[in-house]
Amino acid sequence: MKIAAVRVTPIAIKDPALLNAAGVHEPFGLRSIIEVVGANGLVGLGETYGDAPVLGLLTRAAPSLVGLSAFDVNGMLARLKALAPKVNTGHIEMELAPGSLASNLVTSAFSAFEVAFMDLQARTLGIPLVELLGGAVRDKVPYSAYLFYKWNAAVDPEYAPDPYGEAVNAEQIVQQARQMIGQYGFESIKLKAGVFDPMEEADAILALKAAFPNQPLRIDPNSNWSMATSLKVANKLRGALEYYEDPTPTLEGMAELHQATGMPLASNMVITNWAELKRSIELNSVQILLSDHHFWGGLRATQELAQTCQTFGLGLSMHSNSHLGISLMAMTHLAASVGHLSYACDTHYPWQSDEVLVGGKVPIVGGCVHLTDKPGLGVELDQHKLAELHEAFKNCRIRTRNDVAQMQRYRPEWTQIKPRF
Repeated sequence: MKIAAVRVTPIAIKDPALLNAAGVHEPFGLRSIIEVVGANGLVGLGETYGDAPVLGLLTRAAPSLVGLSAFDVNGMLARLKALAPKVNTGHIEMELAPGSLASNLVTSAFSAFEVAFMDLQARTLGIPLVELLGGAVRDKVPYSAYLFYKWNAAVDPEYAPDPYGEAVNAEQIVQQARQMIGQYGFESIKLKAGVFDPMEEADAILALKAAFPNQPLRIDPNSNWSMATSLKVANKLRGALEYYEDPTPTLEGMAELHQATGMPLASNMVITNWAELKRSIELNSVQILLSDHHFWGGLRATQELAQTCQTFGLGLSMHSNSHLGISLMAMTHLAASVGHLSYACDTHYPWQSDEVLVGGKVPIVGGCVHLTDKPGLGVELDQHKLAELHEAFKNCRIRTRNDVAQMQRYRPEWTQIKPRF
């Protein structure tokens, strides 16, 4: 079954003023929506980063995929490689935005097209996509409440109002958790840290522990703490954390921290490819890997990653970036197919008010996204909403995410320093 057309549509979605180690989220997040149209008239959907580097490769590659079989993912990969920019392997890169590394552009683009190809395959066969991944080992996938320190939307008229309001202290973080858990039923909690004094952020975790004594807790400062700080926080939070995510930079630093504390460490930062995974296993740096099909090379590659983690006794969960329902459903079908899923997955989805799907947002019930028997990903694209969000992209000043520059609009002295504390 041949591909008749491929459409790549960049969109801009409203994003709140979420604080993190780099700075603050801009008022719009960028995504790319992919439609792969089969000769049978069915359409496979994909979603990925919308930042300029990956969007450039997606749009260059799209015409070259016409005429391929929807089952020829190897042929798709070959065409992507032929069109990708050459990578200087001797140059050390720093990722400033999701999907911006030249060395990872092919895998980012491949993962997006692979989801759309497989969605089209499954729709053609009349089966849920999870069946192409070997079938479901669970019919629902748990996600965690993803808490952020944040400013009120009133900080800048570019930010749209959001239902959560300000969160700059432990009391407000607990209230944010109550609100999010009350709406979505999450049964585990993650706090994005690396923003304020680390002892204050540890106090927020202890406040969450008091408010939700039965909920597993995680904290993620995005490698923004020194070894000394990471050890101090570990001592303060001993017994309170399900796992300790990316407190300090480098594989060597994480290995030292784990040896000193015995705490399970998780990462999506120091392990982003197979070479880093090999080195981590040698050093015992990371005990839980946070996978992400967007940068690990797609759905089937992430299944291979899960098997590797199981073989070496590593836990597995999923990392999240600001995303909409197509990505959420791709994550869900993938997670439903993986027997070795040790922890609830991350998702930013409650923070996004926009959606491109018919019927609006994907429901999260009891902290889980449930599979259905609908073919493919089980969702349909709302063309009117897609056009509206594409217009927002055209009118948006942002083309590559930059949390540092956004913070400098309010604090001109702000610089990218890691570790900051």
